[in-house]
Amino acid sequence: MVCKITSFNKSRSRAGRLPTSRDALRWTTVSGMTIVEMLIAMGISAIMLTQVCALWFYSTRSFAAQASYTTLDQDSQRALDWLSRDIRQATNVTLFASNRVNVTTLSGQTISFFHDTGKLRRSITAGNTVTLLKDCEWVNFKMYQRTPISGTFDQYPTTNLATCKLIEVNWKCSRRPYPTASEQTEYMQSAKVVLRSKL
Repeated sequence: MVCKITSFNKSRSRAGRLPTSRDALRWTTVSGMTIVEMLIAMGISAIMLTQVCALWFYSTRSFAAQASYTTLDQDSQRALDWLSRDIRQATNVTLFASNRVNVTTLSGQTISFFHDTGKLRRSITAGNTVTLLKDCEWVNFKMYQRTPISGTFDQYPTTNLATCKLIEVNWKCSRRPYPTASEQTEYMQSAKVVLRSKL
């Protein structure tokens, strides 16, 4: 009786030879990942993704705070330029309070600077009122004489409108960099302006 091996050709490799232990080792190395390996890879990926998200979150908060500081600085500088221009050209101070000052211009108009509901406003006699600065917590005005204090660069304070030659203004602004921020961005501004047109 003659027996033939019918599975011999199926078990041969492409080169026409029987598989060896080296071929078996090569087939084992290209097998799929185990569950343990998959879990380890997922854990490492999750840790890396968490670090990337945390870095993105804190970077976004830092950029938002920096943008808020820049905006407050630009708005404050613009308001100070407008206020300084009007006070320098004023000929007299007609009304003074800690949060309000009225000056008279060369054309005879009265310009008022005052703090109202978180805003620094400017109004003239004709009734035109504009907002110079928003998000302003408080504004403080002070008056000084023209005579400097001996040995310093400061002037003597005064409460008399007739002797006022210099006005100091201070304000504080605050703004949240983003709606859910727990802390506010704060910015302080201070300046002394001389009434150059006043005799």
